Amino acid sequence: LERLPESAVKVKLEIPGSATKAAYEKACTELSKSITIPGFRKGSKIPPHVLEQAMAAKGGRNALRVQAINALLAELIEPALKEEHGLEPIGQPTLETPAEDIADDFKPGDDLELSVKCDVWPDIEWKTIEGKEKPYLGLKGSYKRKPFDQAKFEKALNDLKERYATLETIEDKNYELQMGDACVVNMEGYMATEDGQKGEKLPDAASGDRVEVILGEGRYMTGLVEGLIGAKVGDTRTVSVTFPTALRDKTLAGKKAVFDVTVLEASKRSLPEVTDEFANEVRAGLTAESLKAELQKAVDSEDSKEYAPARNAALAKALSEVMDVEVPDTLVTNQAREKFAMMMADMRNNGVADEEIKKQISPENFLKYKKIVKDDIVKDFKVSMATDEIARLEGIDVPDYQVEEQMESIKQEAAESKEDFDEAAIRSRVEATLMRQAVMDFLAENAELEVEFIEGEEEFDAELMERLAAESFAREEELAAKTEGSSSETGESTPETLPVAETAAETEPQEAPVEEAKEGASPKRDVGSMSLEDKAYYALLDAGALKNTDED
Repeated sequence: LERLPESAVKVKLEIPGSATKAAYEKACTELSKSITIPGFRKGSKIPPHVLEQAMAAKGGRNALRVQAINALLAELIEPALKEEHGLEPIGQPTLETPAEDIADDFKPGDDLELSVKCDVWPDIEWKTIEGKEKPYLGLKGSYKRKPFDQAKFEKALNDLKERYATLETIEDKNYELQMGDACVVNMEGYMATEDGQKGEKLPDAASGDRVEVILGEGRYMTGLVEGLIGAKVGDTRTVSVTFPTALRDKTLAGKKAVFDVTVLEASKRSLPEVTDEFANEVRAGLTAESLKAELQKAVDSEDSKEYAPARNAALAKALSEVMDVEVPDTLVTNQAREKFAMMMADMRNNGVADEEIKKQISPENFLKYKKIVKDDIVKDFKVSMATDEIARLEGIDVPDYQVEEQMESIKQEAAESKEDFDEAAIRSRVEATLMRQAVMDFLAENAELEVEFIEGEEEFDAELMERLAAESFAREEELAAKTEGSSSETGESTPETLPVAETAAETEPQEAPVEEAKEGASPKRDVGSMSLEDKAYYALLDAGALKNTDED
């Protein structure tokens, strides 16, 4: 066995004569069942030399021998790799010497040696890092996200304190209620007339006796709290209110009403300080510090989800630096083929005619596309392998209920859109996605990530745009020089043909058009007076990543 780059191997198969004879005879038997030869009944046993003559007459010289060789290869390569070398073959094995050439010297019953190349499933190699037993722990990296929402945290903390507020009865009958106080009231309500007066009496459910009211903003129907500010125990206030539009009782939702409110009792409300004693009352064992930490994490959970992709990208980059794995070309090709098909489907969905799409589907265009997406495919596969291995090593599992929740949601969406629903395939993807996220969460908890907080939208990447512009104008000058040289020799301007996909690959690592487009020399532009955004626009336009709407 010889190891080759990109997780491929070369192995020699020593095949005994008995196997070559059996394979050849089987090929003859199968052909006899389907071929029609004068003088022989269909399905009868036909001598091998007669079959070979018949196939040769049809241009299939050595066809039986080629079939026997390929059958031996398919039958023997997997056990040779699995059982003898403990390797998992991927994709189709290829003979170092084509079967057609081997067939010239193939003799049924003689021993045969085949030299075979095959991709095999790769192994992860973790790098040795001094002082670390597990190199994937303590990963270092950085990413950007918006700042922690302190206002949301303060509100959540205040809401928690409100639940543990204490009341102290106010004995002073002349005390006027203030915001933050509490009171016990009797309420009798009426629908409001057009001029704001009392109308039809409200149902008992909308009124009530000995109702506790906390004087705080946004707690009740608009107008109630404001109408009680300054009231004393024993006062009866007529208060105009508006019911919330989201009220369950739709007969009252958004309607205006008038309440007679009599204040029976008044109390001072006191909110507790966040101390260790308070935290322990919330939950045994909590301290003030750990309570705030838990609350911060809970408050930030939704915002964090938005920036999980950026965090995961930083983790993936750091992860790739502590492990290595050779990615078989078979896997790259399969992934590129799927992405290429999806891109063609997107083109159709965006209104591109089938005839135009057919023009793009060629071996040459696919190879260009594969070259563009290969780096991303390799990077993603490495991370996928690493996360699977970490899940195994750390015993990370995804709860069944999470998978079922996702499946139910996707199933409903498919039913509403009337799309096909391949449950087995989708379940596999859902499980893989959730597992990867669980591993990323585990790595993040054990990583040393630096977070750069940004206000508002992410900053414009000036460095990237300058690089794109520089590359674009370098190509312009080169193309102009070629055009000028051609013109000086022929007296004419010759269009230059540039593969758009390859040009785009230099500037944009994502999926890009794969067709070749004819371009002439780019128009002269006043680069010095351009803004950075204009430079970036023309760089992407020249790379083929944008469509020139002026040409429509």
